Formats: sequence, structure tokens, C-alpha cells
Amino acid sequence: MSHQWPPIYDPTYVPSNNTEYWNEEIETMDPGEREKLIAIKLKNQVEWAYEYSGFYQKVWGEAGFDPSQLKTIDDIKRIPIITKEDLRKDLIENPPFGSNICDRWDNILRVHGSSGTTGIPTVIAISNDDWKRIGEAHARVEWGAGIRPSDTVFIASPFSLYMGSWGMLVGAERIGAKCFPFGAGAPGQTRMAVRWCQKVKPSVFYGTPSFALYLAETAREEGVDPKEFGFKILMFSGEPGASITSTRQALINNYDAVIIDSGSTGEMTPWMSNGGCRHSTGMHLWQDMVFTQLVDPITTEVCPYGTEGVPVYTHLERTSQPLIRFWSGDLALWRDDPCSCGRTYPSLPYGIYGRVDDMVTVRGENVYPSAVENVVRSISNLTGEFRMIVSRERAMDELTVLAEVMDSNYSQEKIIKIKNELELNLSTTLGIRANAQLKSPGELERTQFKAQRVIDERDLQKSPDD
Repeated sequence: MSHQWPPIYDPTYVPSNNTEYWNEEIETMDPGEREKLIAIKLKNQVEWAYEYSGFYQKVWGEAGFDPSQLKTIDDIKRIPIITKEDLRKDLIENPPFGSNICDRWDNILRVHGSSGTTGIPTVIAISNDDWKRIGEAHARVEWGAGIRPSDTVFIASPFSLYMGSWGMLVGAERIGAKCFPFGAGAPGQTRMAVRWCQKVKPSVFYGTPSFALYLAETAREEGVDPKEFGFKILMFSGEPGASITSTRQALINNYDAVIIDSGSTGEMTPWMSNGGCRHSTGMHLWQDMVFTQLVDPITTEVCPYGTEGVPVYTHLERTSQPLIRFWSGDLALWRDDPCSCGRTYPSLPYGIYGRVDDMVTVRGENVYPSAVENVVRSISNLTGEFRMIVSRERAMDELTVLAEVMDSNYSQEKIIKIKNELELNLSTTLGIRANAQLKSPGELERTQFKAQRVIDERDLQKSPDD
């Protein structure tokens, strides 16, 4: 096995169709042996960043770290964690692209950016060689999901600032699959997607779980059974859902297809380094692409397997704008249980199920939208669409869940029964009392991309002096 860094992959290589693995040696390697490989990559990556990045020279210098301190993989804890806010500050101080490009500007092939919904947009600069390595990494994960050269991949997410669409495309093209970069978000595009899926019969769908469910709902409004599209594989990223039991089952019921969850953050492209296989054990952490640790959100100490924490990511193969110990702000639980696919990576059995800043605290209990989603979608008389409204009444926090009934013709008696069932299940799951308000089918706005579920009216109720 070559230890060349940065690695160069054979662009003509494709495994035989009947093999489970793109790279069996790496994917099934003893974890201890793989750690030795990761340690070599990590040292090379850190030394590269220290030599060519003004950003890391400053951040690491202030923290008293230099690459000579990196003797073993455990020494990664000596490296300070960086946040998106650190990157934004660097962009302000070093416009327009910051001081972490790490490569000659002439070598940069692509410039992407974040949406900036939570602050100043961050820039993602990717060199030509890095884009090839990203394609190789995503091909490995998509192959593990079951995608083959004979497949047609329908990409139903925006080709804009969102890195998910571009990442899916480059991986599928590297495999040699046919790609339909359909996009999402334009007026009337969902009904158009129904017609194109009927016509083309793509075997693979990529998008968000909420859009896949919206597509199925729209198809039925058009008199089309979504199973007629012929999807064999549904691959998702961008939001929780594909690893939430009830949402996953709703997707299976609508499409009768294999469900694959994937995704980390756009900045960490190859973001598929969190990516599932066909054996439904959650998302594997493909540690030789991007080294991932879960850390305690308060102490930032590495969490033991079997516990919850915040994923912190480290590039291992990026010469342009590498991120080393990048704080994701997401929440997940990790395990090192074996998977029947034979891969020996740790996994996120429940996927990425929330964010530290998405969690709301109601009467002392931490409430995640994913937990509410699991309850709502488990009740057969509800459409699965929902919103959470958190308010404050007389100094007491209140949680109200809006959900749609499946049929507007239900009797009042049945409506009351569904409402009581929802409130009981929410109380049992969340550990607090929650109010339910039932809406007519279609009353809650649908999304063609990421669904926004939480409205915290407590923030709106604060006075300017609070």
C-alpha cells in the first residue's frame, strides 16, 4: 500500500459490479492497522497546513502547537478545535478568501460558498487535484450504497451554494453512472420531477428526506404511485430523517427502495465521509478520508463509543483549504459495532440527528426536532409534516406541535383521538407535556429542500433590554 501524500488515484479504476467494496483492503482493514495509516496521513496533512496556511500558523501559534508535537494519533487532542466563526473572522481580516487557501490560486478549480444564513458566508476553495480526490472518495461511498455504472442518478437538490448536489454528481460520474442533475427549488419543479421520473425511470434518487416525501405526496396528487418511478436506492443528506426510524419507514413505504443516509458539512467536502451502506446500520465514518471524533460539547474531550457528542472533523487528503479539527455543531451518537457489510469503520447508528443550536430546552428538558419527527411520523393518521412552536406563558415554557391529519373528513371524535394519541406519545418520548394542534392536509407549507421545523417564540418575546 502506497503512503504517498497527497495520494494520487487511478482515474480509470472501477471495481467489478458484483463486489461490495470499492477498496476492500482499506474498507475491511483491522482498525488498529488503519489507525497507523491515518496517523501517517494526519502528520502529512498537518505539516502541509502549517507550512502553507497563514491561518493555522496564527491559530496554532497562539495555542502553542506545532507539528513536531504530533507523535501518535492520540496527539491530535493537542490541536485546537476551530469553528466556523474562526473562519469568518479570518475572511474579514484577509478578504476575500481568507488565509487558508494553502495552494497557488492558479491551482484552484472550484470556489463554493456557504449560504451565510447564520452569519458571514464562508468560502470553500477546491483545487483540481483535490476535486479528483473528492470524486474518488464519494465514489467509494456511493459504491457502498449500491450505485453502479448501469444506474441513472436523479439529483433532486439545488445546484447552487449547497455542496450536496455537486458532491453526489462528482461521485456518480466517477463511478460511470448516468446522471440527471435535475435540481430543486424552482416554482413548479416538484410536479415537473414527477413527469421526468415517470419518463426516465431513474434507479437512484438523491436529495433530502423531506423533499422525497413531498415528491411522493405530489405524485399521488397527480394520480401516480411513486413506486412506479422505479427507484432502487434513495440516498440522502442535508437534514435528519433518513436515520429516523419512522421517517425511514415512511420513505420505504412510499418507494420500496433501499434508504442510505450520508453527510457531514459542506466545508468538510468530501462530506460523504459520513455515509451509510445497504445494510442499514447507520452512517459509517470513513476515517481514512476524513478523521472524525465525537467530543463532549462542554469539555471537548473525546467521547467513548456508545455516547453522544459533537462530530469534530479533520481532512486527511486536502491540499487546498484543509480543515483540521473543525467543530461541526451537530449532534450524534457513535459506536464501533461490526457491520454485516464487512467494513470496520465506527458508525453513527442514528445519523446526524440534530444540532447543538437546534436543540430547544423546554422546562429543563432538551428537545430535538428529530425526536418530535419520529413521534409524528409513527402515527398512521398523520401526514408526517409538522412544526414545533416554543412559547412562554406566565414564566412557563410551552411546547406546541402542529401536525396534519391524513384526511380532512375525519370525524370530530377521531380528531380528538388522534390528538390525544399524539400528546401522549410526545409526553412519553420527550419527558414533558406537549400540546398538539391538528391541521388539515396540506395546510403546513412544504419544502423542496431543507425543512425548517422550529419556531421559538421566546426569542421574539424578549424585550430590547433582556
